[in-house]
This record gives sequence, C-alpha cells and structure tokens, in this order.
Amino acid sequence: MSSAAQEMATRLRDRGDKPLRFISAASLFDGHDAAINIIRRLLQSHGAEVIHLGHNRSVADIVRAALQEDADGIACSSYQGGHHEYFRYRVDMLREPGAEHVRVVGGGGGTIAPEEIDDLEAHGVEKIYTPGHGMRMGLDGMIDDVFNRVRAWGEPEWSFEVPSAGDHLAIGRSLTLLEEAAETPEALEALRGAWRRLPDKAPVLGITGTGGAGKSSLTDELLNRFLRAFPDKRIAVLAVDPTRRRSGGALLGDRIRMNSLSDDRIFMRSMATRRAHLATSAVLADSIDLLRRIGFDLVIVETAGIGQSDTEIVDLVDLSMYVMTSDYGAASQLEKIDMLDFADFVVLNKFEKRGAMDALRDVRKQWKRNRVEFAMADEELPVFPTVASQFNDPGVNRLFLALTGCLAELSGQADADWSAGVLETTDPGPTEGLIPPQRARYLAEIAEDGRSANDTVARKSEAAGLAWACYRALEGTDPELPARLEPYPEAALEGDGLAVLRRRYNEALSDLGPECVSLLKAWPGRFLGVTSDEYAYTVRGREIRGDNYTESLSHLKLPKIAPPHYDDWGELLRFLLKENLPGSYPYTAGVYPYRREAEDPIRMFAGEGMPERTNRRFHYLAAGHPATRLSTAFDSVTLYGEDPDERPDIFGRIGNSGVSIATLDDMKRLYSGFDLCDPATSVSMTINGPAPMILAMFLNTAVDQQVERWLKSEGRWPEAEARLAEIFAETPRPRYRGDLPEGHDGSGLGLLGVSGDQLVDPEVYARIRADALSRVRGTVQADILKEDQAQNTCIFSTEFAMRMMGDVQAHFIDHRVRNFYSVSISGYHIAEAGANPISQLAFTLANGLTIVEYYLARGMAIDDFAANLSFFFSNGMDPEYAVIGRVARRIWARAMKRRYGAAPRSQMLKYHIQTSGRSLHAQEIQFNDIRTTLQAMYALFDNCNSLHTNAYDEALTTPTEESVRRAVAIQLIINRELGLNRNQNPWQGSFVMDYLTDQVEEAVYKEFERISERGGVLGAMETMYQRGKIQDESLHYEGRKHDGSLPIIGVNTFLDEESGTEEASGAELIRSTRDEKQAQVAGTREFRDRGGARGRAALENLQRVAATGGNVFGELMETVKTCSLGQVTQGLYDVGGRYRRNM
Repeated sequence: MSSAAQEMATRLRDRGDKPLRFISAASLFDGHDAAINIIRRLLQSHGAEVIHLGHNRSVADIVRAALQEDADGIACSSYQGGHHEYFRYRVDMLREPGAEHVRVVGGGGGTIAPEEIDDLEAHGVEKIYTPGHGMRMGLDGMIDDVFNRVRAWGEPEWSFEVPSAGDHLAIGRSLTLLEEAAETPEALEALRGAWRRLPDKAPVLGITGTGGAGKSSLTDELLNRFLRAFPDKRIAVLAVDPTRRRSGGALLGDRIRMNSLSDDRIFMRSMATRRAHLATSAVLADSIDLLRRIGFDLVIVETAGIGQSDTEIVDLVDLSMYVMTSDYGAASQLEKIDMLDFADFVVLNKFEKRGAMDALRDVRKQWKRNRVEFAMADEELPVFPTVASQFNDPGVNRLFLALTGCLAELSGQADADWSAGVLETTDPGPTEGLIPPQRARYLAEIAEDGRSANDTVARKSEAAGLAWACYRALEGTDPELPARLEPYPEAALEGDGLAVLRRRYNEALSDLGPECVSLLKAWPGRFLGVTSDEYAYTVRGREIRGDNYTESLSHLKLPKIAPPHYDDWGELLRFLLKENLPGSYPYTAGVYPYRREAEDPIRMFAGEGMPERTNRRFHYLAAGHPATRLSTAFDSVTLYGEDPDERPDIFGRIGNSGVSIATLDDMKRLYSGFDLCDPATSVSMTINGPAPMILAMFLNTAVDQQVERWLKSEGRWPEAEARLAEIFAETPRPRYRGDLPEGHDGSGLGLLGVSGDQLVDPEVYARIRADALSRVRGTVQADILKEDQAQNTCIFSTEFAMRMMGDVQAHFIDHRVRNFYSVSISGYHIAEAGANPISQLAFTLANGLTIVEYYLARGMAIDDFAANLSFFFSNGMDPEYAVIGRVARRIWARAMKRRYGAAPRSQMLKYHIQTSGRSLHAQEIQFNDIRTTLQAMYALFDNCNSLHTNAYDEALTTPTEESVRRAVAIQLIINRELGLNRNQNPWQGSFVMDYLTDQVEEAVYKEFERISERGGVLGAMETMYQRGKIQDESLHYEGRKHDGSLPIIGVNTFLDEESGTEEASGAELIRSTRDEKQAQVAGTREFRDRGGARGRAALENLQRVAATGGNVFGELMETVKTCSLGQVTQGLYDVGGRYRRNM
C-alpha cells in the first residue's frame, strides 16, 4: 500500500477533531426509551453523529451496528433488570473482533445498584451514570465527560487492506477512512487504486424521495424480500442523513426502522453529509465504488430527503427509485419534480391515505407527459402504489418483482438468478384502514356530542327550575293545583290571573320532556331507597340486600350513600343528569349502586422469578382474604414474546421484574392452588405484545383445572394417572419445583405436560371447556395502542396486533366469555411515560373509542363487546387525579348511549387504579408510602373497581414480602379503619369536585379534537403526536422537579442533611437466582421437545389461519398446547410482520 494510504490509516487511529460516532439504544426487552432519546439529542447537540437504534436492542444488534458504523462509543440505557449480564456481554462481544476501543457508557436510573456499577466498570464498561451524576454534573456536564472519556482512547493499530463482503469491521473502518480522506485528494486517489483492480460487478439501486415518505420502511421491506428470495446473496446499504450546520452533529436515523439487519448477509452504513444543502456525502461515490467491488451482489443507497429539483442520486447509481406520498399539493406541483423525469421506479407510498387514488392518477398522467408515452396502459407504468407499513403489501411485492427483473437485465445474468418466486402482486385499490374513512371524525363527534349534552343539562335544568318556581308560587293559592310534575288540563289554562302562571308551569314541563319529568318523579322513591334502614336492588335476577348505615364509635349513623337534599327541581335535575347516584346513568359517581360488602378492591400483585416463586407470593398475599384478586407482572423476556435462553443478554432478564412464563406448564404452575373458575377469584395479567398467546395459555389453564376436578369428582383420576404414566414412560413427568406454599391444596398440577383433551372424550372436554370459559373472571391488558404511544412492548406490526385483539373479542363473543375483559385499556403506562393526568385520560379514552370503532368496523355489535372492555389508570398527586374516574365514566357512558346506542351494561366504564410508580423515589424511599396512601384515598373515594398500591421499595427493586405487606395494609386501613370511606360517594356535592370534573371533561374534549384533526388516534400515532406530547410533558415535570419549583419532599426539598440527594442504599435487591433461570431454560426446552411433530403441525396450522384471514386467537387456543411462547411469536412474525420502531 502507498505511503499516502498508510498515512490515512494512521490518522484514523487519532480521533482528534473528527465527529465522534455513537450508537444509542435502550437494552433488550426494555421499552424505556425516553432517557436515551434525551441523551442522543444531547450527543448530537455536542457535535456527535448518532446512530439511534431505539428500544429493545440485543447485544448482537448493538455490536453489529457498532462494527458496521465504525462507532467510537455506545450509549445504552437499561431500566428493566438483567443489566449486569447485558453490559458484560456487550464488552465481551466487542473484544472478540478487537473492537474494545468502542467505549460503552450507560445508565439505568436507580435500577443499577452501586456494587453492580463497580463490577461493570471493573469489567470494562467505561462509565455507568446515575441520577446522582445528573444532579451534580448536569446533563451537559455528563455529555462532556462522555466525550472526554471516549476521546482518551485511541484507535487500535490497523493497516488498510481491501475488505471482503463478510468482514463488517474492516468495511466499516474502510468507509471511515474514505470519509477522513475527503479533504486529501492524493490519499483518496491512493485508496481508490487499492480496490479498483477488482471488477465492479454489483448493481446499485438508489432510493430517494421527500422526507417522511417512508423510504426507510420501504427499503426494509425490499431487504426482507431479498433475504427470503435470495438466500445466497449479500447486500450493502448506504443511508445518508444531513449534518446539522449549527452543531456539526447528525441524527443518522434510518437504522432504527430496519428489522432486516440482524441477517449477516446485510451490511449497513449510515453516513452524514458533512456538508450543507446536499442530500449525499462527498465520498458517497467512492463508498459505492468500494462496496460494489468487494463481493456484494447488490448495493442500495438511500439519500436524505430531497426537494423538487434534486436529482443528484441518478448520476451515482444504475437504477433509481423515487419515493413520494400523496401530500405534494396541487397536481401542478408534479411538473416541478425532476425525479419523475429520471427515476426508473416511482413509488407512491402510504397509499392507504385519503386522496391516494387521485394522486396515483395524477402521477401516472405526469409520468406519461414527461416521457411522451401516452399510449402506455396504466398498469404497465413503473408507478407503484404501496403501503410499506403493511406486512406483505401486494404493492411492495409488485415493486420487488419489477425491481428484480430490472436487476437481472442489468446484470446480464440468467433470469433464474434473480427470480423472486411467486408473490401476491394485486395492485391495491383504495385501501381501507382499521377505521373506515367515513368514521375518521369519531372523536370530534363525541366531543361535540358531550358538549351538546352539557348544554342540554343547562337548558333542562333551567326549565325545571322555572317549573319549580311556578309550582311553589301556585301552592297554597291555586285550588286546582295538580300533583307535582303533572300538568294542568287544557281547561285550566284559559283566562288571566292564575292561568298565566299555570301556562308558564305547563310550558316549563313541556320543555323538560318526558325523560326528565320521569327522572324527577322517580326521585322521592330513590331517595327513600338510600335513606331507609335497608337497601335492596336486583342484579341479573338476584336480589341484593344490605344496611344503608354504619355506626361510628360515637354511635352516629353514617350513610353509605349520601343523597342530595335539593328541593329545587332545577338543582335536582342538574344532579341527576350530570352526576346521579352511584349505579345510575351517567355513572359519574360509580357504576354499581353499592360497593361489594365482602370483597375489598385490593389487587394482589406479584411477579418474580420462575412460576413457583410467584405462586408462593400469590398464596402469601391471598391468605385470609374472602376474595382472590391476583395481578400478574411478567418479566421482560415474556413481555417481548421470547423464550428463556442461555444467551447472556436474555439469561440475565429471566424472572427479573416479573415472572417468566414461556409455556402452558409455566402458566399452570403459576396459578396452581387457585380455582380460576371460582366467582371469588379473578386474575389480571399485565402484558401486551404477546397478550393473545399468554391469554390462550391462561384460558387453557382454567379449562384444564376443571378437567382435573371433573376427573377426580367422577372417580376417573386413577384412569388418568395410568394414561399419564404411558405418556411419560420415557420422559420425566413435569412437576411443581419446590415445596407447595401454605394454603396450596395441590390442585391445578395434575395435568402438567398434557392438555385436558388428551385425558377425556371430546364431548366431555367441549362441555367442560364451554363451562370454564363462561365462568373465568379477570382481564388481560392487550392494549397495543398505548404500547406504540408510550410503553414500547409492541412486537408485531400495529395492523396485525389490532387484528389479533379483534380476534380475541370475536372468539369471546362466539364462546360466550362474559366475565373476562378482553382488553384493559391502559392510561397507567401513558402516565408512567410522563403524561399529565389530562393527557393520560384523554389518550386512554381515545384509545378505547378507537377499539370500539375498529370492532364495529369488523361487524361486531356494540353490546356484544363493550362490556368486555375495561380501563386502567394511574393515580398521582395532581388535583385532576381526584376526578379522573368521574370524568371517564361520564364521557364513556354518554358516548356509549348517545353515539353508539349501547345498553346500560355497555355504558358502565370499569377501571382499575395503580398508584403512581413515577412518584416512587429512590431518595428517602420511606416517604413513598405516604404518597401511595394519599393516592389510594383518591382512588377509593372515586369508587375505582380495583386498586393496586405500589410498594415503597419498587423505586429500586422488585418488592419484598415486607414492603408488599405494607402496601396491602394501606388499602386495608383505608377500607376498614378510615371512617369517611364507609360512605360510598364522598366526592359528590363538593364544589371543588364539581368544578374539577367539568374542567377536566372539557379539557378531554379539546384533546379529542386535536387528535381528530390528525386523523384520529391512528393518524396521530403516525405523526407521533401522542408520543411527542407525552415526552414534552415528561420534560416539563422533570424540569420543575430539577429546579425545585415542583416541591417533592425528600427529593428537592426537606432534604436529610446526612444523605442529601443520594439514592437509598443497602435495600434488599430481589433478583431471580441462577438456578431459577436455568430451570426456566431447561423447562422450556423440555416442553418444546415434547411438542415435537405435533407442535410443528400446530404452528403450521396457526400460520395458515393467520395468512388466510381466519381467527388467529381461536387457533392459538390449540397451538399453545404444544408450542412455547417464543415458537409462536417467531411463527407469527412470518405472517404478521414485526413492529417497526419509530424515532
């Protein structure tokens, strides 16, 4: 190699003043991306080029990116446990190819313990930053520290040699060398000489287009098809993004959208332009020339977003593709787009948008004008309508086949070498999304109708007040006075004097209307019903009776329901129309007339380790309670639909911060000893992406419990044991691992390793199954919309995930599952991501209404599913949290009744509350219980349907038995000791509660309108409106917390002079043990091995049902009997597509 080239290679070892390149990401199975987004923005503002990968990134993903991108550093957050193995594994993986110069920095809030930090830094992690560093150094100071640490490490010795297509580290360094040589022509020429002796055989495809047109998504979809169609071909991708002129930094964001990069046959490099006003890099041509000569079969170049006159890419590539959307303005604007003259392929992406058909017509016309090809048929034009966000889109398939045909022709190779096989290529017509276009204004309509309802209340109340005033004036003076709320006969209205007042009275009654008159007439009886000594009401044909009063230690009678004592009909009607008593429309005060006497709303929350450990915690929590209400947290491996594995970045997360569930056997162990079909038992499962699979496991567990009970009650268990002995003659029979906890009766474990249909006749199994499904109680979260907006545990494409949600509900309707909620529409995680209480409420209700619209579009009847929807909110310290349930119930009830014509049961919004996790602080953690107690009071006074109180130490770790006991005690003390809580409508009649309720209701309507302006919930998600608003509100909160304007006791004021702002230390850290993790890995493998051929056949059936539009959940009920969670997830990826991350 020439001395000039060697000089350039030497310069590469000195980071000097060149822009530092960082990979930024959140760790595997971790959706907490707010912090790393802030860090990557700060890195950019300090002049770094940042390749952002987003959340849920494996060590292999990050290290692969670091090598291909020739990164100087990796910045990674880890909030979900398993950080010890995760960071160590990354350091080890970087060392293997000799890339230890890539420095690793990270953070995890307060989740990474000081002793763990010491160990990680000793192992080779450059620095783990804590909240204490942020307080002392400031965010900018932290970034300066990162830069200084990274620059202090020099590059390793390296001599330039022309790399091969499989050596990604060498290719990455070579491309960096080219970028550094851009200002040294003689060195650049020397480098060119080293590779130009090789043939330039690889064709080059250039993809360009307007910003936001979906170029990266389209590129990823094409790459996926290349990988499937051509298993032996290698592809290189160059993606260019602009450099910021002010800071010199750059966000290189294309990689985040790519799901295909885990295949080693693809090399991708992100490049910054490092110059102004251009969409390409100065060394892009040389980079392309290098890549096409070193063994790749195809090179794809994606440029930064371009304007109308930019055609720079055409001169660098063999084939060019222009990607656009229908948002180009008037048709005359097409005449200004130069790429329509030069592009070999014109792609009209996001074809599901309104106006796309008109845009396709106009683009085709313009293409014909430009090329003077008026005789060509529309279907022959290289203009391709696509929906790249849709899995297996026929338009993308058609584009791919046309592209491979051109590549075959260009390369001079036989057609067979570029034959892509058979793909569905139907040219898409008008694509109707999940919500029909004619229903796009559903939220605005509900806001308008809600305001109209309030206007009606004001008008009717005024009329009622006038009627009352007239009636009172006539009392004692009019001998013909009718009964209250009865009109005068016509004959009594003639003449003057009293007749004038009579007419006014009758007119006011007429203005009221029969519904309001009926409400007022019924009030005396209802008043008597809640003020007499006893109450009685009927639910589903069963009479419920009880006492209306409790007695205090002072022998005063406290009413359970305190009704208003209004005489004025106007005041009374306003109460009845806006508030009403609990259990009556619009359910502002509660959906049930009275609370359940024998059942506290306590949720018994647990989730850690393997199923047996969580099962023991459940039995500990449930002991002594008349009702069992289990709430389950799953580990991050389960949350992302994967199986336990020995790979370190997975292994470290098994059973941490949740229970590990990968198989039907795991589910049976988890809930063993509890009768899931007992009316006093209900189960809540907090899981979203893989919710259909977990739900299928749970329902099968409930069914198999009943099969076991039937076999024993019918004296058939000895026969079943003999059959089980045959099945497990050559393999160990699965068992409960460890001793049964106190209170466990051994039930639910008899059918481990088998399913009930293997032990009883089909007719018996069908009967037991139907009965079990009709009785099982509980809820699964399954809210995929809020996952995209806030929580990030999406695993499938949004369209496919929503389809599976609908399949679950359709299955529930067909099989009469009435007591289990098919979805828990969650605001909790929206709040935890940073939203204020109004945004939490508005986004959550909007998501719920979107699910309603989608289910209606699928042909379901409103009363067949609305009662199967539940809600889940967070409570905090803000005043709005005191009325969050009141507003939610009122808005939902009105929308269901007035807009959708739903029956009363469907109008009742049931919701669960969890006290705020965000208000748990690592500083002065003993204060957390005080905040939790106040939040629990808010929730209980508001008649929430169930409540989970967080343990004070959850700021640091999975809660201990001691802290969980204290958390449960908070609820018990309020429910059983706090005297005022014996009254069940304490908020009603409070002026400030009335004010807050009205103000929050109107604020929600305004948010509905803002979302509606963006195309509804799904349209707003596409522009990331919800996510952006949540992050803005999070930053507002953090800023005020940081500057002290929002006082938080023990955190920024009332500080302990000895501990200052340091996090608590010495707390017991709850982690799953190595033995538990290994047991889960082994158990999952054994389950998969037992499934064998049956499992493979079941998975193929599932894929076939999914691919042909059948009910996926119905098939999942069978698949999970023989396939693990990870097997099902991977199988569905092939037919439903993976979730594509957003920046």
